[in-house]
Amino acid sequence: MKKIIITLFVLAVAGLAAYFAYTRYNTRLLRDPNFAGGNGRIEATEINIAAKLPGKVEKVLVQEGDKVKKGQLLVKMETNVLEAQLAQAKAKLDQAKAEEESAKAKIAVQEAAVETAKATMEKNRASANNSEVTYKRYKELWEKQATSKQKFDVAETNWIAQKNEFLGAVASVKEAEAKLLSVKADASAAKANILAAKAEIQTTEEHIKDSMLKAPLMGRIQYRIAEPGEVLAPGGRALNMVDLTDVYITFFLPEEQAGKVELGADVRIKLDCVPNFAIPAKVTYVASVAQFTPKTVETQIERQKLMFRIKAHLDPEKLKLLIDLVKTGLPGVAWVRLNKNAKWPKELLSGVEKGIIPAAAPVAKGSAK
Repeated sequence: MKKIIITLFVLAVAGLAAYFAYTRYNTRLLRDPNFAGGNGRIEATEINIAAKLPGKVEKVLVQEGDKVKKGQLLVKMETNVLEAQLAQAKAKLDQAKAEEESAKAKIAVQEAAVETAKATMEKNRASANNSEVTYKRYKELWEKQATSKQKFDVAETNWIAQKNEFLGAVASVKEAEAKLLSVKADASAAKANILAAKAEIQTTEEHIKDSMLKAPLMGRIQYRIAEPGEVLAPGGRALNMVDLTDVYITFFLPEEQAGKVELGADVRIKLDCVPNFAIPAKVTYVASVAQFTPKTVETQIERQKLMFRIKAHLDPEKLKLLIDLVKTGLPGVAWVRLNKNAKWPKELLSGVEKGIIPAAAPVAKGSAK
């Protein structure tokens, strides 16, 4: 029993000593005009992983809390219908290509037929012209009674026959040309069908690709919103994740201190869960309008002060070294350096400066150095 009492007493003394040391440290910094501090929580940009197309969830490949890489497959939607549509579109493409080849062959045959018909027409034109000349000559002779009626009738009959053959050849040319235009139209239609089938294939392949929900960037899964078997509408959320490349802390400072804060000013964050070193950050936003007046403070003068919101982002490269320690929602105190020439006290040195963590992330085996 005595040992327990002694142990509790020692723990109580150690706790009080730590509390007074922490209070003394905070009081000293708060009185230092080179620094200003405010309470806040680690935050990060949230991203919803949502379905672009309606469909049923087939697999969810991650759990809440998992750290994921950019491009990593997170959710697989069912693609049976899309796969069938893709196969159908490919069959249409093959059919359209076959129709185009057939039309090209017919075009070649029909072009030859047109040339043959034109050659026959020209031959009949010459024969008709010759028979017309002969007919006119025999007509003049007949009118002068210089030839017999029989010879004149033969010349006239031959001319009429040759003229009709020529007109028939002209009609054959027009018919052959019409057939050629029809075959060319078939070829154009087949080509259009090829383009339509290719577009359908590309669209279906994009839909299949969109059914594989991947991480847009490095992050951590916060919530599994959908489970296998659930049907999602377009835009239906499957997962919620946080962007681990965009981590920041938001805190508030009174107007006389906020006015001295410059964009890009150095910030050190002391998280409650990591008390042995600070995390470096940079000021990226200073509100231009006061956010609120404190409601619960010690004096009336303090109550009249306006508070301005400050946001400080953690360096993405340095964040990689602390990725397993830094989580959204963690409380802490953000200290901003108002005088850039002032040195950070030892309590606010970073893990790298204290030698607790390496200066750079280790190079993976086989990667470029």
